[in-house]
Parts: sequence; C-alpha cells; structure tokens
Amino acid sequence: MNNKRSSKTEKVIGHQFTAFYKIPIEKFFQFALSVDCIILGYHENRLKLLLIERGAEPHLGKMALPGDLAYPNEDINLAASRVLLDLTGLTDVAMIQTNTYGQVDRHPIGRVVTVGYYSLINVDQYSPLASSWAGNVLWADIDDLPDLAFDHKSIVGDALRILRERVRSQPIGFELLPKKFTLGDMQSLYEALLNTKFDKANFRKRMLSMGLLKDTKEIQTEVAHRPARLFTFDKVAYENLIQKGFTFEL
Repeated sequence: MNNKRSSKTEKVIGHQFTAFYKIPIEKFFQFALSVDCIILGYHENRLKLLLIERGAEPHLGKMALPGDLAYPNEDINLAASRVLLDLTGLTDVAMIQTNTYGQVDRHPIGRVVTVGYYSLINVDQYSPLASSWAGNVLWADIDDLPDLAFDHKSIVGDALRILRERVRSQPIGFELLPKKFTLGDMQSLYEALLNTKFDKANFRKRMLSMGLLKDTKEIQTEVAHRPARLFTFDKVAYENLIQKGFTFEL
C-alpha cells in the first residue's frame, strides 16, 4: 500500500515538474520589482500617513503611497530611499522592510512585485514636497484615509501591525517627542501609536519603572492648566533596553 502511494506521489510531482519546464525560461524574467514607502508621522497627538497624488497612469489622480519601480541594476534598499527622494524630496529617512507583495493582478499593466518599507518620523522635522510625477503630497490621518491606489491599503495595514508589535517589544518613537516632555506627552504618543487608551496612573508607573527617563526638575511654563514636570531621555539606559528588549504591557 505504501508503494502504491509513493508511486502516485511521484506521478503528481513528475506532472508538476513537466508543467514547470514547459514555461520558457525567459518568461521568469519578465516582471518588474517596485518599492512602496509607508512613512508614518506624529503630529498634534495623531498618527499620520504620508501620501502622494498620482500624476501618472495607472490610477491617475488617486492617492497612494510614495512608490515606484526599482532600476534593474539597483539594490532594493537603495531603491526605497531613492524613490522617496524622487517623489517627496525627503532624505535621511531610516526605513525598515515590512513585507513583499506578489499577487499576479496587483498592477494593471503587468506583473509587479513590490516590497514595503516603513518609517516613523517627526512631522515637524520634515517638509515633503511633491516632485517627479507626484502631483501633490499630504499627511493624512491614519484613521481617516482616502481610497488608495493598488493594494496600498493592505500594505499600510501590515506596516501598522508590524509597528505596533515592535512598540510592544522595544522602546521606539521617543524621538518624536520634544527634547523635554511631560508624561502626558508620552502617553499621548503611545496611545496614537497603539490606537488605544491607557490608564493614566498605570502608564506613568510603568514608564518611570523602566528607568528611561530623567527628571529635569523643571515644569511647564505658559500653560493654561496645572504645569507638569518635564523629563528627558536617558540615552544610555535607552540603548541598553533596546539590546535587552522589553514587554510593554499595562
């Protein structure tokens, strides 16, 4: 009985290989590679997504992620930085690779496999401007996105999931705050990143217990409410905690 099953399996596998070898080898080199940049920003306690208006077909006039084809002789990581610069003028943006998307029909012109890259930046420190074939550029609220071109909605969703998993495993996003900040500022940041609300007392207790913060012995000035204490980051403790990793649970 085992011999019959083995023989049947060999026939199936043989058929698959036969079908495979009927495809001319040059056909395997007839699709394109692209990159799509998911640039997330933090502004006024909200998480934002950088979008461009497509100034070229397909999806002319539709909002999309900054993305384009990689050159045949171009490293994929360099392509991500080059495309972001070409379309928005942004430079020195550190990006992390997310997923690869290879659905056969994801691009109307032909087979295009794209690689997603995400970054979290401080909106106040960057001034994106539409360039190349991008018709416009804007920051959209992550909870109120317009209809996006191609499969970009799914690409954004994956990047958000990866970011939120990372936030819970290591301290990130602190560079988005001012040099001196309040615990309330930090709580607002994490609530925006994780799309959730935290108990004020528990959040502050957790953050202070990690040893990442230095009390400046200063308080806010020129505020309408009761002034809060100001903190800065302990960069040495920050780097040590990144190496060790931590679980962010409240």
